[in-house]
Amino acid sequence: MTKDPVCGMEIDESKANEKSEFEDKTYYFCSSGCKNTFDKEPGKYAQKADDTSMHHHHH
Repeated sequence: MTKDPVCGMEIDESKANEKSEFEDKTYYFCSSGCKNTFDKEPGKYAQKADDTSMHHHHH
């Protein structure tokens, strides 16, 4: 199971309707609406989904 980074819903990866890749990770979404929201500002949502390693930005 994984979480929709936009709405926080639990999603079964094998049944996910939508997915998007960002920074070598795959994110799954409950709907195309959530995917579109993520695709507009992926950094904002990816950061929220994985906030252990994303606090410091290394270039």
